[in-house]
Amino acid sequence: MRARSIRGTGGLAAAVSIAVAATACSSPGDSAGGGAKDSAVVGIAYEPETLSPLLGYGKDGNSKIFDGLLTHDADMKLKPALAAALPEVADDGKTYTFKLRKGVKFSDGKPFTAKDVVFTYETILDKKTNNAAKTELDALKSVEAKGADGVVFHLKYPYAPFAERTVLPIAPEHIAGKQDVNTGDFTTKPVGTGPYELVKWSKGEKLTFKANPGYWGGAPKVKNFTMAIIKDDDIRATRLDAGELDGAILPPNLAKKYANDGDKKTYAAKTFDYRVVTLPTGNKVTGDTDVRRALDVGVNRKAMVDSILDGAGKEAYGPVPTDSPWFTKGTERKFDAAKAKKILDDAGWKPGKDGIREKGGVQAKFPLWYLSGDKLRQDHALAYASDAKKLGIKVEVQSGTWEVIEPRMPKDAVLGGGGSPADPDFDQYTLLKSSLAGDGFNNMAHYDNAKVDKALEEARKSGDRDERQTAYDTVQRELVKNPGYTFLTHIDHLYVVDKRFGDLSTQVEPHDHGLASGPWWNVEDWQPEK
Repeated sequence: MRARSIRGTGGLAAAVSIAVAATACSSPGDSAGGGAKDSAVVGIAYEPETLSPLLGYGKDGNSKIFDGLLTHDADMKLKPALAAALPEVADDGKTYTFKLRKGVKFSDGKPFTAKDVVFTYETILDKKTNNAAKTELDALKSVEAKGADGVVFHLKYPYAPFAERTVLPIAPEHIAGKQDVNTGDFTTKPVGTGPYELVKWSKGEKLTFKANPGYWGGAPKVKNFTMAIIKDDDIRATRLDAGELDGAILPPNLAKKYANDGDKKTYAAKTFDYRVVTLPTGNKVTGDTDVRRALDVGVNRKAMVDSILDGAGKEAYGPVPTDSPWFTKGTERKFDAAKAKKILDDAGWKPGKDGIREKGGVQAKFPLWYLSGDKLRQDHALAYASDAKKLGIKVEVQSGTWEVIEPRMPKDAVLGGGGSPADPDFDQYTLLKSSLAGDGFNNMAHYDNAKVDKALEEARKSGDRDERQTAYDTVQRELVKNPGYTFLTHIDHLYVVDKRFGDLSTQVEPHDHGLASGPWWNVEDWQPEK
């Protein structure tokens, strides 16, 4: 799915120039960092492509402008939001019934009702709607309103993690239903039931919010909240030092200098966020199972964690982190360059005069693309290429925009990212299901494994935890036998925030981060010093 795809940070691909970023939050009337006690300005690296939940915005929660039927607490457990309680599940897992919270209003004062829920889900599933994540609702057959405060979802089949899908934000039918869903004003000037209202979106510069005084959960204490969009890591840190930002997401090498700062606190959020190299089947080299297996054991993941992440992360052997209960013990791949070379030797990939291996007249070389300006991906790509070179495989590292990269994905390798802590289905199905190959940024490697396909279907349709674990064990073991991707690292997200906001918390975070995650995942609950 595009919004959580392995292409980038939640599909957030906008490039922000240094000149523009340096002016963010500096216009008259803005609350600069360290200014008004009831204001906060934080620095993030990317901005959304849209602010409409009908097109994918906020689909994993924490959108600030909107609410879903359910939301996640600090421990990532589901709890009611627009729903008055967790759903009643019947019909062998094919019917979910929600009672809605009464008295909720959109920020324009209009009442929230069941019709808005039905409108939101039906619009997302409409073929005319350009929502790249609509396949996430593939199990949904229909949704109906039961009066003003009841909603019933009917599924085509028992879909174990369906409740997790209902964190999806609800849009107001009386506004969004009266305009073009793909191009209307609602995409940039949204109205929701959330704790904040959008004041202005200055594209490439900042998102400015104000507290919703009529929020059903109570008016936030932080009255003005600004997200400054600053793509350059160094400039984000500089502006934090200058007091222009109250908080920022930073890479490990920049975040570590604040460890002993008396005015700021560093937060390390554990994540499911991984970096990975796609190995497309359409390429004669990367499509060779033996080349894949050799690269899988011939790249030094620990060195990447130590040197690139400064220890703020862990080695990755698949989409599931090694400390997750869903991880299959025994599928770790120890770095072994000698073993990798033997795999290639035995498979007939012999070193040529220039040191690059050959087989059947084909040289063991392929391009590896990463997103321009993404230093973390660049570092991973270069480290991967360096390790591959020692095996006799030439990896040609190149950078480009997603517009340049996407058409090349069927045959060229890509340094991607992904990760979702909500449910193992969310990552593994879209990443590995053969039928999704070529569907946007789903299954970018065109991975095709019948055993994996079968296990993925079994896992998503079973409500039994042990049965699901067995299925995902199968998936992870198959990735050892035939790794269509080389998973490299799982990355901790590091944030630095002014201590005047008190002791904050983070959630276990997905690949999408900065915008909806970080210590400001619950900024509406912050209690700034008086």
